[in-house]
This record gives sequence, C-alpha cells and structure tokens, in this order.
Amino acid sequence: MLLSRFSKAAGAAAAFAAIVLAGMLINPPRGQAQGDENDGESKVERGLAIAPVPLNLKGRNRELVGLGSYIVNAQGDCNGCHTMDPSTEYTATGNPYLLDIHHGGPFKGKTQVNPKTYLGGGSDFGAFPGPGPFPHIVSRNLTPDKTGRPEGGRTFQEFLTIMKTGKDYDHLHPTCTGAPNGTCLPAPFNGELLQIMPWPTFQNMSRDEIRAIYEYLSAIPCIDTVVAGQPQLRNVCQ
Repeated sequence: MLLSRFSKAAGAAAAFAAIVLAGMLINPPRGQAQGDENDGESKVERGLAIAPVPLNLKGRNRELVGLGSYIVNAQGDCNGCHTMDPSTEYTATGNPYLLDIHHGGPFKGKTQVNPKTYLGGGSDFGAFPGPGPFPHIVSRNLTPDKTGRPEGGRTFQEFLTIMKTGKDYDHLHPTCTGAPNGTCLPAPFNGELLQIMPWPTFQNMSRDEIRAIYEYLSAIPCIDTVVAGQPQLRNVCQ
C-alpha cells in the first residue's frame, strides 16, 4: 500500500510537469482556432463541466475556477492523494477500477468521485521515511473553511508559499533533535517542509496557474474530516 501511495504521488508530479511544459494553460498561441480542445477557454469550460462537486461561484472568477478545476481534476489527480483512502475515493457504484454490472461487479459504467471525501484529506502514506519509530504522513484537507479560503483558511500567499517552497505551516513533523520517537523526522530530512507532496514540481507552475487552483479550491464544498489522532484535518464549515 505504501509503495502504491508513493507511486500515486509520483504520478501526480509527472502530470503537473506535463502542465508546465505545455505552457499553454493561460495564454494559448494567437491564431488558434476558436473552440479548439487545446485553447485556454475550452479548458475553462471543460474544467467547470468535470468538477465532481457543486461549485460556489459567487464573488469568484469563473475562468480561474474552471481552469483550476481542469488542472486539479483532469491533469493533477489531486483527489488521488487528498482523499480519505482508495476505498472511499469513489462512490459505491462509480469506481472504474471494479468490475461492471455486466460482469457481476458494482460499477455502473460512469466514474463518480465520492463528494463526501473529495479533497478532504486523511490518506495515510505510512511511516516515513520507512519502518521504524517514524511519523505517518497523512494528506491534508484542501477544502475551504467557513472563511471560504482553502486548506482550512489559508491565504493565497500562504498557499503560494506552500506550492513554491513546500513549507509546512502546521509543523507536524519537525526534524528530530534526539532519538526518533514516532513524531519527528530523522536528519537529514527537513521537518519544516512537506514530505511526499511533489512541491518541487509544483513550484515550476506559474503564479496564474497556482492562483487558478486556489480559486477552484475556494469554490468547492467544505468537508470536516474526522480521523483519530489527526486534528489538523478538522474544518469549521459553519
């Protein structure tokens, strides 16, 4: 399971690298055909169409929300890591990895992300950097709190800093100053930075692309994720 989780994180990093290399999300080349699948506006519309949860567009930039959804849902697979676990990532009848109803399985032919766990975090990547008295790395809750800001109220500047530098504002796993005790990271791992999250790839994204992601995460429903021993996942939704 741990190896599969690391593979998923690596896959997300590769997807974002492709986004950066394409370099066409915000400013497509002039003269491109209107409605072409590669132009910026079509990504906005596609992003709005594929969002798996209702979006609150009141007071928000519709184009940024749509583009952010396209990055998050069509290219980044953010929910692949920032969900509770693989068993709850999809609805009971919407899991495309299962046999379909024509072959004795539950899948009804249409992929359906579980809105109750969507980007709510809680996925346990296991002990890091490996077996031993080391902390478990758990994906964070990216949904907005009652302020309407994502990741439990982070400002855009904080979100930008996370994406560009990997800073862990929660300070959950400091570098050990003594013997590992199950909560600290052994040197030379830097406990001030998020581990596993592929922020070294994300930092190559433009500010506009990161702003689009932030705007999208601000528009999705709040989820209060309850996991024993993980209070950082809790969210005040009202």
